[in-house]
Amino acid sequence: MPNQELQLPAQIEGLAQRLQLHTPRRLGVQHSGRAAVLMPLLPLGEDFCFLLTQRTYKVETHKGQISFPGGLQEESDRDLLHTALRETWEEIGLPAECVQVLGEFDEYLSINGLIVRPFAGWVGTPLDLEPNPDEVDEILRVPFKIFQDSRYLRIETQLRRGVEKEIYFYHFQGKEVWGLTAQIIRDFMRLVEDPAQAKCV
Repeated sequence: MPNQELQLPAQIEGLAQRLQLHTPRRLGVQHSGRAAVLMPLLPLGEDFCFLLTQRTYKVETHKGQISFPGGLQEESDRDLLHTALRETWEEIGLPAECVQVLGEFDEYLSINGLIVRPFAGWVGTPLDLEPNPDEVDEILRVPFKIFQDSRYLRIETQLRRGVEKEIYFYHFQGKEVWGLTAQIIRDFMRLVEDPAQAKCV
């Protein structure tokens, strides 16, 4: 079970409270399966950061892309939270007991038809992670400020499933965080920055 005894900084405690007030969007659309990702939040100096992974070129989909740890729900998973924590352990060696789950966020439909449910989790302990070499090339700690400063952002309009959609690209140390991961982060940061967003469905 996730550790519920980790000490939360005041800003993260406030975020957890806003997540509890937020009514997560749930999708009732046709889909090809369900998946879950963990959004690990960590201290980074006086700021905070997201822990992201750069995928290898050995994986079946999204080769080389930057994403949150996570994956497909399996029949043996108790629920989607279990999926997110299990996949995180398998991909980067982060134990569930080192994660304090802050709450669920909105569901998203991926480009390949999966309904993806993110879970935010605080990781306040020193990390000794072991990325799975078949799945993860690199573990990245990307500061919140990257996603709060428009200088790091590029927006493109692309046609997705017959609908024009804005696609977000964030630049970080010569890499790009884009696609579904960037969309989740952009929406999540609105909740971080504006408590009123917690009341939006």
